[in-house]
Amino acid sequence: MERLRRYGFVAGFLAVPLVLYTVFVISPYVQAFQLALTSWNGYSSIVRYVGLDNFGRLLQDEVFWRALRNHGILLLVLPLVTILIALVFAFLINLGGGSRGAGMKGVWGSNFYRTVFFFPQVLAVAVVGVLFQAVYRPDEDGVINGVLARFGIDPVGWLIEPDLALWSIIAVMVWQAVGFYVVLFSAGMAAIPKDYFEAAALDGANRLRLFFSITLPLLRDTVQVGWIYLGIAAFDGFALIQVLAGDKGEPDGATTILPITIYNTAFSYQKVGYASAMGVALFFLTVTFAVLTLRTTRRERVEL
Repeated sequence: MERLRRYGFVAGFLAVPLVLYTVFVISPYVQAFQLALTSWNGYSSIVRYVGLDNFGRLLQDEVFWRALRNHGILLLVLPLVTILIALVFAFLINLGGGSRGAGMKGVWGSNFYRTVFFFPQVLAVAVVGVLFQAVYRPDEDGVINGVLARFGIDPVGWLIEPDLALWSIIAVMVWQAVGFYVVLFSAGMAAIPKDYFEAAALDGANRLRLFFSITLPLLRDTVQVGWIYLGIAAFDGFALIQVLAGDKGEPDGATTILPITIYNTAFSYQKVGYASAMGVALFFLTVTFAVLTLRTTRRERVEL
């Protein structure tokens, strides 16, 4: 009876979040999968099922493939650049300040740098977008072009030239994300026993050797988590791109991504069924990336 009462108490606490998760997460997914099999326009009372026709259309949709190409670039560049920068900064903050005897310490002002790096995380995405609209203005009133003008360099259309627009937005995404991963990796480095670094330093290991031989291997699980988070972020980017490049993925579709395409297809062209098919494709792409990353980077856990 005591065990039954205890299990009932636990089940009572779990029931509410389980119901909320089912209603607000599982149910919308199921509805999206169902709508992906229809040609519903979003407001008609008649829902016509078309089977897998929407998915067949995706394979021939040039806009869809252009969006996938842009996601591929984001998936390659965003995690790699963000993690590399964050690892370097986190290492400097925790272990880059020289040694005191055999002890290791971070650079001077480490706590201040943690706060500064994390600051972009507290800004809303819309605020970041408006901020970089001023930074990337195509005339001399823009922050970057104003600096270039002082050196006699003509203004650059960072967000209006097809070859530069996506890369300019990726730079903003990296700037916004780095601070969080600096803090994340700093926490991981703080969990590594200082004895490891002190012993290696006494044996003559330099900073580069400490980073690659001790820090990086013991931080692998944390880097794996960061890589997955950033990969998922590479399949998003809706708010930032909409603020900086508009809801058409301008210029000439150079910044088109699936969330933008889904939004336009559903609300501008009233093709909710087709937009749902895109959403289902995006869902499986994201899940596939996460699963493959976990499987390919899996290893035996190192006990400290």
